[in-house]
Amino acid sequence: MIAAGHQPNYLPWLGFFDKMRHSDIFIIEDNVQFERQGFTSRNRILTADGVRWLSVPVEHVNRPLPINEVKIANKGEPNWRSRHWLTIKHGYCKAPHWTEFSGFFEDTYQRDWTRLIELNMHLIRGIMQFLKIDSPLILSSTLGVQGKKTQLIVAQCKKVGATIQLAGDGCRNYIDRSLFEKEGIKLVFQNFRQPVYLQGNGGFVFSNLSVIDYLFYNGGKPW
Repeated sequence: MIAAGHQPNYLPWLGFFDKMRHSDIFIIEDNVQFERQGFTSRNRILTADGVRWLSVPVEHVNRPLPINEVKIANKGEPNWRSRHWLTIKHGYCKAPHWTEFSGFFEDTYQRDWTRLIELNMHLIRGIMQFLKIDSPLILSSTLGVQGKKTQLIVAQCKKVGATIQLAGDGCRNYIDRSLFEKEGIKLVFQNFRQPVYLQGNGGFVFSNLSVIDYLFYNGGKPW
């Protein structure tokens, strides 16, 4: 059985879902520490003015928090939902697949959200349906295992009965392969290649954007 995992990013990029598609079980790392400048609360989309960041405002506290405890700063920035929705709408309303997918996102930004994890998981599950991905998701906070970095990943694999860990290509240089070998778990790395498609009126210009760029311009077909 192949296991993979990732933090629950906000409007993740296509590579996130590619790793999910190639796994038998996907672990959402919801109880690792939240990084303020990471992709858990922000991502990039393409607009007529170029690439724009969409950032979900989060409440500031004086201590590190796990992702599943982070609250959205609705009082501090009450208009963030309408701002995100209008930016998406202006960026993609002329895209060929806008009508097909826009209703889900419009509904999402009309809802009230308290915790970041709730918003992100709603978006992730909805996008999975558009991409026809049915890999089961499990929250790491429900596994009852502990550890740091590679030790944590190995412990999670053992807990879910995985014999293969599918790791992101970006962790090649720091993951401890010997820990997997010791437990008899095969470690393989993701081989994701960004698909090229027509963006707007030009060719393919920007890679590593939120998956919604792929959806609105290319539809939910396999890459």
